[in-house]
Amino acid sequence: MVLTYKQQFNKKHGQPLAQSNSLEDIAKLSGYKLSSIQKVFNLGIGAYKTNRSAVRPSVKSPEQWAYSRVYASINPTSKAYKVDKIHLKR
Repeated sequence: MVLTYKQQFNKKHGQPLAQSNSLEDIAKLSGYKLSSIQKVFNLGIGAYKTNRSAVRPSVKSPEQWAYSRVYASINPTSKAYKVDKIHLKR
């Protein structure tokens, strides 16, 4: 079974795999500043609104897309991390 970035995050932090986290929780657990997490979240909202062709059909809202981007961006093994690491500050 391949875990999503959210599930990988939750597993790493000893939480149920399906648990949702607020941006504050993600910042606290990951060690990144909330302002950095918020910046990546806002980039995700913008990407959803400006590049709809890249959004998977299963994604139903800009917030869902943005949270996915946040989880991917804080995972050093993801492509998103390579793009967004300039925004992430500890």
